[in-house]
Amino acid sequence: MDGGLVSDVESRRSLVTGATGYIGGHLAALLVDRGQTVRALARKPEKLRDAPWRDGAEVVRGDLSDPESLVAAFDGVDVVYYLVHSMGTSSDFVREEERSARNVAAAAEKAGVRRIVYLSGLHPEGELSRHLKSRNTVGEILMESSVETVVLQAGIVVGSGSASFEMIRHLTDRLPLMTTPKWVRNKIQPISIDDVLHYLVEAADAPIEKSRAFDVGCPDVLEYGDAMQVYAEVAGLRRRVIIALPLLTPSIASWWVGLVTPIPSGLARPLVESLEHDAVMSEHDIDDVIPPPAGGLTGYRDSVIKALQQDGSSGKGRRHLIRFSSSAPQ
Repeated sequence: MDGGLVSDVESRRSLVTGATGYIGGHLAALLVDRGQTVRALARKPEKLRDAPWRDGAEVVRGDLSDPESLVAAFDGVDVVYYLVHSMGTSSDFVREEERSARNVAAAAEKAGVRRIVYLSGLHPEGELSRHLKSRNTVGEILMESSVETVVLQAGIVVGSGSASFEMIRHLTDRLPLMTTPKWVRNKIQPISIDDVLHYLVEAADAPIEKSRAFDVGCPDVLEYGDAMQVYAEVAGLRRRVIIALPLLTPSIASWWVGLVTPIPSGLARPLVESLEHDAVMSEHDIDDVIPPPAGGLTGYRDSVIKALQQDGSSGKGRRHLIRFSSSAPQ
């Protein structure tokens, strides 16, 4: 690995996996808007037929669990954005994600891809939930390959349509008084969708000496319950009464989330399990390789304000319905 720039921006070809998902769709749109050459990978390309950026990108069919389908998709690609997970689509998403990661690493090596950029999750040391352990394992597999890899570890992504943020939104909207699992007292460090996209775009050229992971997050660290209270204030709702019950298991909690929110049960369970841990940055050396965006990183409150503006939400009296995609990190 030479640690140099991946390629000139004008000539670089980027492959976005998970382009039908929340972050993948936003990233593809941003890259197209910047005039870059974009190839979008999807198991069902017809789902991208109405994407506003569709005419500016090449859309190809491919499935990360099918190595043969990746051969043509990876041909001539400089940067691969790995934005796919199997939560909600596989009964054994841990095994499925590990297999997909190995397939991507092998295809990237064979095609001569210069860099892989993978969006993972913030996590503490020690025992992890299935979801976070799986995300961490995928990063390790990619970094062990011969392809230079940048792993960005983010917490809750704040934006209209992000499953993690929609869980905060719907719980807060619908429950003026709630009995919650004890994880409402756990620490989180969210990040706005715009700042995640900033790091993803810049990671293609970030000068690194070897493959490694970086933590990313907004300047604010707060409890999950406080995140709901901030949302309530911004949305014009009265302060919520939150009573934490230590005996609520992840199974009961995920059932509860599925009952109150439109998040599918297959996605709710791993998301809820992840909240059993604090999700905060343990290091800040990302600034040494990718400077913050102009104007600085967006704080949590401002991120919520922008998320509500994105879909015209006005808080009280609003009826918000979101369609979730389980093909990309949320």
